[in-house]
Amino acid sequence: MEFMMDVVIVGAGPVGLLSAIELTLGGARVLVLERLAAPSMASKALGIGPLGSEALQRRGMAAAIAAAEEHTFTTIKKFTEQNGPNTRGKGSKFSGHFAGLSLIRKDAQKEPQRHAHPVDQQAVEAMLAERVRALGIEVRRECDVTNVVQRVDGVDVEWVSPAGEDRIRCAYFVGCDGGRSQIRKMAGFAFPGTAPSMTMYQATAEIDHPERLLPTGWRRTSGGVFSYGPFPGRFFMLDFSGPPEDREAPVTREEIEAVLRRVSGEDVRVKALESASRWTDNTRLVDTYRQGRVLLAGDAAHVHSPFGGQGLSLGLVDAANLGWKLAAVVRGEMPDSLLDTYTAERRPVAEAVMANTLAQIAIMRPDPQAGAMRDIVANLMQFDDVNRFIGEIMSGLSIRYDLGSDLDDVGRLIGDKPIDLSDAHVSLYDVMQDGMSVFLDASTDGKASTLVASCTRRVRCVAVATGPSMLIRPDACIAWTGEENSTDGLEEALHRWCIPALGLPVDEQAANA
Repeated sequence: MEFMMDVVIVGAGPVGLLSAIELTLGGARVLVLERLAAPSMASKALGIGPLGSEALQRRGMAAAIAAAEEHTFTTIKKFTEQNGPNTRGKGSKFSGHFAGLSLIRKDAQKEPQRHAHPVDQQAVEAMLAERVRALGIEVRRECDVTNVVQRVDGVDVEWVSPAGEDRIRCAYFVGCDGGRSQIRKMAGFAFPGTAPSMTMYQATAEIDHPERLLPTGWRRTSGGVFSYGPFPGRFFMLDFSGPPEDREAPVTREEIEAVLRRVSGEDVRVKALESASRWTDNTRLVDTYRQGRVLLAGDAAHVHSPFGGQGLSLGLVDAANLGWKLAAVVRGEMPDSLLDTYTAERRPVAEAVMANTLAQIAIMRPDPQAGAMRDIVANLMQFDDVNRFIGEIMSGLSIRYDLGSDLDDVGRLIGDKPIDLSDAHVSLYDVMQDGMSVFLDASTDGKASTLVASCTRRVRCVAVATGPSMLIRPDACIAWTGEENSTDGLEEALHRWCIPALGLPVDEQAANA
């Protein structure tokens, strides 16, 4: 049947916008519906992990990330200059923290060049929105979805907006509407997990005696944990007295002041509150990311405490994994079963993040038992292997999808690297901007590229001077590697990820692309 739209996405946050970009690059017609009238300015993620930033770099946002990062560094520098010796910077030696232990060392990591970027969620959303506009993707705001009906051949979506009621039929429907996802509830996804036990706050406020909150950095007290800086007036608090009575209630100046005084143990007053957000350690994960033609991504599929700042990148890599697969299915080139690999690959990653955030909360509690375990973890992190293990957990660089290969690199997400072409010096991500798979051919006779080209036009072949040869999916996952002139297993990998299900001749593929 003829659909009015290939894919409807609910949620115009970073995950929904990147999903729309990936789908559009893959040839799908996309509509994004958003409940809010304008992007949220609430305090959210303060940075983006390496895998999330790399997903944006592969889609033309490297310069925007660099500009936002420079702005952040300028702000931090001013704060440091104003607060002088009481400001404790992490320094270039360190690369993130685990449970407030800023002990993850760059020199212990295998790929220190792949690191987090201090770019907040509002900046990430703004650069994604700009890319969405450039691609001509339609985003409708103030649209509150009221009903989702999944049918054998499509999904009927209904919503209300200031213009009245409306509806559309699409081939697939993607919920990217956050941790309190209405789409997840409407579609009937199971969402098991652990109930909240404490409350976390992030706020930007004017304090009467900010010097009493120095030095900057994480401080564990008898009342909880708090961190002040490195941005003027911004602090983060963990209150272990229990979850909030009403999570929906606005965060007030009085609430922030009471928690800050209790957790910090300092005699300070909040004179004015600019912004504040409240979270809990509610930790839940859907049993599947897909039910028929309805799929979930980002916080709609998994919620956990924001400790370690992993949530934003986790959701963006969800979008990068799903987008190209769903586009290939929509084009009719790949079987519907390809979508099952989305859950198979991404759900174990979310499980690992949930586990490490629960562990971090456990050793931050203000009791002697948690303190003793925290000291042991800090001592263990002096060993390079342990430091690397924790660093890769927090960065996500330990991810390896199970693609059934014994080769170490297969299933890993590859970082950017230089590529020498015959007439130019470029990087891998430069040749991935259009969302296609890439084949790096290190063979001396070019027969591997000939094999790829005879099978599909959806893979860009690039001759490289050094090996190994690699088949790289649009989400940067290494799907195949081969040494020297070997093509063993390459055709199988192409059939699994790239070759049209209907067996169209290459000329017809080109016509349909």
